[in-house]
Amino acid sequence: MMRRLLFFILLLFLTIEVSVAATVHLYGYVYTDNGKIEPAEQADIIVKGTTTGTTARADGYYDFLFEVTDTATVEYSYSGYIPFFLKVKADDGNIEKRVYLQKITNLQSVQVEAIAKTDGTNKTIDLAKLGVIPNATGGIENALITQGIITANDFSSQYSVRGGNYDENSVYVNNIEIYRPQLIQSGQQEGLSFINPDLVESVSFSAGGFDAKYGDKMASVLDIEYKKPKGLEASVSASLLGATAHFGQASKNGKFTQIHGIRYKSSNYLLGSLETEGTYNQQFVDYQGYLTYHFLPKWEIAVLGNFSQNKYVNIPESQTTTYGTYLAPTTFRVFFDGEEKDLFQTIFGAATLTYSPLKAMDLSLITSAYTTRESVNYDISGEYWLGELDEEGNESNTLGVGAYQNYARDLLKATVMNISHRGNYNLKNQRIDWGVGLQRELINDKTNEFQTRDSAGYSMPYRPDELTLYYNLYSDDDMSSYRTQGFVQDKWKISLADKSLLTITGGVRANYWTFNHELIVSPRATVAYFPNWKHEFGFRFSTGLYYQSPFYKEVRDTITDAYNNVTVRLNDHIKAQRSVHLVLGSDYYFKISNRPFRFTTELFYKPADRIISYTVDNVKIIYAGENNAKAYAAGIDFKLFGALVPGTDSWINLSLMRAKEDIEGDDVGYVSRPNEQRYNFSMFFQDYFPLFPKYKFHLKAILADGLPFWAPNASTHTDENTNRSKAYRRVDIGVSRSFVKGDIKWLDKTHIFGALKSIDIGLEVFNLLDIRNIASYYWVTDIYGRQNAIPNRLTGRQFNVKLTVNFW
Repeated sequence: MMRRLLFFILLLFLTIEVSVAATVHLYGYVYTDNGKIEPAEQADIIVKGTTTGTTARADGYYDFLFEVTDTATVEYSYSGYIPFFLKVKADDGNIEKRVYLQKITNLQSVQVEAIAKTDGTNKTIDLAKLGVIPNATGGIENALITQGIITANDFSSQYSVRGGNYDENSVYVNNIEIYRPQLIQSGQQEGLSFINPDLVESVSFSAGGFDAKYGDKMASVLDIEYKKPKGLEASVSASLLGATAHFGQASKNGKFTQIHGIRYKSSNYLLGSLETEGTYNQQFVDYQGYLTYHFLPKWEIAVLGNFSQNKYVNIPESQTTTYGTYLAPTTFRVFFDGEEKDLFQTIFGAATLTYSPLKAMDLSLITSAYTTRESVNYDISGEYWLGELDEEGNESNTLGVGAYQNYARDLLKATVMNISHRGNYNLKNQRIDWGVGLQRELINDKTNEFQTRDSAGYSMPYRPDELTLYYNLYSDDDMSSYRTQGFVQDKWKISLADKSLLTITGGVRANYWTFNHELIVSPRATVAYFPNWKHEFGFRFSTGLYYQSPFYKEVRDTITDAYNNVTVRLNDHIKAQRSVHLVLGSDYYFKISNRPFRFTTELFYKPADRIISYTVDNVKIIYAGENNAKAYAAGIDFKLFGALVPGTDSWINLSLMRAKEDIEGDDVGYVSRPNEQRYNFSMFFQDYFPLFPKYKFHLKAILADGLPFWAPNASTHTDENTNRSKAYRRVDIGVSRSFVKGDIKWLDKTHIFGALKSIDIGLEVFNLLDIRNIASYYWVTDIYGRQNAIPNRLTGRQFNVKLTVNFW
């Protein structure tokens, strides 16, 4: 009876129609017409009487959605030009509009800026207004710091969200889920993230409570749309860390578009500041292309392709690390022999065929294939000395002498093939989305790893009657499985009698995996309310049941034989991890000096069970291979976002959190999860020099709690044996100068470079305060039997020079 009632209620929601505001999609280009047509970069497009709007990109393109009950007026404004007004009706739907603004004289204009309201947990990130965020990884993940994510590795683009690990974050590009390599153990091996910033059109991010259309992960969703060029565009960029280039083009009739990007990165320069001296040879190369063809009035095909190759060679020579307290300083010295050679190759391709039988309906067929070949090979031995230092910094007392060997021959091959259908239908006050897909997964894993340690003349662990390896792991496994997925989602917008707005989004997602024969059903819902008050506020509440179906690393359990040999066993009884999201948020929109700001507060609570516990070493995640824990994360986020300086965006973020887990059978209770950072403060600030506005200044600062860690011989994790690394502290700054054609006389005279548009020169200082943050720890036993945690520190202060040339 209850099932029939729920079905009836869902059917009623899907069919009900209420006379409410309609969504209008307005897009196009804004140009200035002053004898010469030029893009009106940073022109403001705003719905009069509201704070809803956007700004034009560097090429003049704009694109946004807004609500219209009957009619509305959209104002296009640009400093020094006559405003243009566009009348819009509720039933106009999609509007493409090119606007040419005329220059005015003897009149003062007022620059109008606005921050678009959001009715869900996804927040749009305007990369153009954020400008240049100083970062060493080169990816857009640094922009996610505006959303309170946690990243604590100079070399890595991986991030943690509200106590989750890196594998709990979904990444989508043009509705296609992206996979990250499985065997990467350290940030140095990682190279480039998948997303190419030169190709990005829009970015949205949700830190929890996301919609049913997104996949089966428990922490966050990063949703990327690659752009369709409106004309010719190109850029070339080079720095001490690598180089990038991209080219985009659209046919005269706009039916065909293409954009291509290639990136090269080398971290050799950054690695030179590590405490481990040696020879590093890194080559990270990536190509991506996105092509679309509107071959019939209602038909379009889009193709996305990627090839990535990461080569990492490390020949360490020596390392000297000083740690401890001022009163008891200790030094750790190692001399190495051997090398590490890693190779990660991935190929990804996707094709999307879209049919639009109606103006308000899109039907898509998506096929994609992802294949990766990951090889990790190292054989490195070291002889170390552990000792105390006297007041003058000289070696005084020996605490331990030993040797070790780390060996690995790991090879993983994985292929993921997917075919799916997605559709959407826009009614007057509703939007319905649905999708269904079938996925094939093939994985072959060969692992051969061991570690030997010799301390004080004994092989560790010491056994008088046998020689035992400190660590060993072997696997030769094949996994073949199918995964089916589907979702349906409906969104209603209701204008209430007092002119306030109510938005309800509800949906359900299902997933079945043949490996463990588990069906999971995930209902999700969000309610947003925008009251008609004197001061502008927005409130929202999101909840749902979120599962994380295992991929491969999670199912790797181990068995140990009588000789302490450890072999991987795939656990086909494992279940998807499960969590409930409860997210309550509010946005306060206000203005200071006629500049828009938004103050956001979010409370979250995420209880979870069937957790697969794990440990983290650098960026390597090692799972227990079984559902052996329950957990929760709870906290609050505060975000102040807005134009502290006209024409730029800045932010301040403070997050407070607890993330605990209780492992079954240890009788300890709840302890800190590996990614629990109890506080996280971040800020990004942009400014320009008043007398020289083309000289811009950028500052990014992070202060975050240190991560918990334990000694390797700790049988259980308790509050008493839990340590925390030092707080992560980092300040990066950048100064840039832009030379734009039309403003610089010498640039206008460069006839040989007729396509030249602008030249940007930047200087960046990474880790301005030269604080050596900690990535992980190496454990050494001294002569007293005590285990010493030797910090593996990250980079010091580094300088970077960057040159970018833009065309057309």
